[in-house]
Amino acid sequence: MFCYQCQETAKGQGCTVKGVCGKEAVVAGYQDVLIYILKGIAVLAEKVKEKGDVDGKYTEYIKRALFTTITNANFDNAKIKVFINEGIALKKELQKIVGDDIAKSLNEAAIWEYTSEDELGIKALEVGVLSQENEDVRSLRELLIYGLKGIAAYAEHASVLGFNDPAIDDFLIEALASTTKDLTVDEMVALVLKAGGTAVTTMALLDKANTTKYGTPEITKVNIGVRSNPAILISGHDLKDMEELLKQTQGTGVDVYTHSEMLPANYYPAFKKYDNFVGNYGNSWWKQNEEFASFNGPILMTTNCITPVQDSYKDRMFTTGVAGYPGLKDIPMRAEGGEKDFSEIIELAKTCPPPTEIETGEIIGGFAHGQILALADKVIDAVKSGAIKRFVVMAGCDGRHKTRDYFTQVAETLPKDSVILTAGCAKYRYNKLQLGDIGGIPRVLDAGQCNDSYSLAVVALKLKEVFGLDDINDLPISYDIAWYEQKAVAVLLALLYLGVKGIRLGPTLPAFLSPNVAKVLVDNFNIKLTNNAEEDVPLIMEGK
Repeated sequence: MFCYQCQETAKGQGCTVKGVCGKEAVVAGYQDVLIYILKGIAVLAEKVKEKGDVDGKYTEYIKRALFTTITNANFDNAKIKVFINEGIALKKELQKIVGDDIAKSLNEAAIWEYTSEDELGIKALEVGVLSQENEDVRSLRELLIYGLKGIAAYAEHASVLGFNDPAIDDFLIEALASTTKDLTVDEMVALVLKAGGTAVTTMALLDKANTTKYGTPEITKVNIGVRSNPAILISGHDLKDMEELLKQTQGTGVDVYTHSEMLPANYYPAFKKYDNFVGNYGNSWWKQNEEFASFNGPILMTTNCITPVQDSYKDRMFTTGVAGYPGLKDIPMRAEGGEKDFSEIIELAKTCPPPTEIETGEIIGGFAHGQILALADKVIDAVKSGAIKRFVVMAGCDGRHKTRDYFTQVAETLPKDSVILTAGCAKYRYNKLQLGDIGGIPRVLDAGQCNDSYSLAVVALKLKEVFGLDDINDLPISYDIAWYEQKAVAVLLALLYLGVKGIRLGPTLPAFLSPNVAKVLVDNFNIKLTNNAEEDVPLIMEGK
């Protein structure tokens, strides 16, 4: 195997025996084949588009299949093989539409299928990341594909709620197909930036879907203690799963708690009507080994991030959607117009003891763009008066590396006239610190999940308008971003598309950036690596 799509890749170079995430080589190989099949579908779909529209079922499949290859989402080679077989069946349909002779003239990815497990294994060895020998071409293609994975994840969440955009679907096809073509460096860079624009569009679509369905997030104090009832813990990002779980547990005597990236569900008005919705349990995804054990009840993983499952809770952990893990029970997809059936989880919860309390108190969140803009006058006055000297965007991902203490240290070191804007699980590095407020404005403003980084962009663009600035980089905003997986890549590309420069990125630069590609990003966007809090904070406050 060879995989270097996440920040924790072995030695900062690539996982070659087993993923640091726990992914086995066979799973990595199957995921490589799945990406190869997606490229073939895209090539065929491009040909179909020459004559008319492409049926939405193909792009729906592309979104789900890309999503399932995101880091820590699916470790189950059997479930990934189902995606592979479904993709081959869809390719055959497209081959008939374009004509077998034309399909054969396109490329091998458009027509490949397998007849044995050995053939599948051989193809996995042939089509992995290193199959492209040119380091810079490989780097640009992988940067694009990883951005697509993030875009697909957000687009899939929106689609589940009934919101789709043909322009997003068309770009997924265009971009995947491009990775099979001999393009110039300039053409590949242009596609990477176009992915950034598509990421902005996709996050806006998901924001519209979430707020239309569940209301505008509100400033909310979230309980982090526990009650004495049996309970279910829900993690991941899928708010539709959250909604259906709350509906089905209502009146059963079973409580529901969020974990990690599901925390922002607490901010939506639609979920607050459920009296069995207690609050948030635990911290970031990488602490789940100990926190899932102490929770005592069932755990539902709706997406990433899953860590290697421990014996202490494996019999009460479930996956659903694109998530998967060998040996765990999987909740099937909902039938069209129906709901997922969580009755097995609910019945199991009734037999379990209540959660063991690991902390008490409250944390505050719900500062998506609608809520911040409602406070716009107060924020603007604080900036004009000098009460707020700088906003620091510290959005993104958390991870296990000790070096991520840097983000806690930055939060603690920043002067009291600065405000942290955050989204994603990176917030767990500082959202429980007592950092105070500025004139009633908390110094940590949590917009929500990683996709809610869109809210931070909306706020920045609004401030640019209010202050009459020509350049977003003239705002008193610095960017100190933590990355881990491919949704963070999509967010980074979105920021670059919006023209943001001078982003600090850490705790390491992506291994998939070749020296030449990294130089392009540094030269054009002044991207820099995080250093240490003592040296970085003064520069952050100066906008350097």
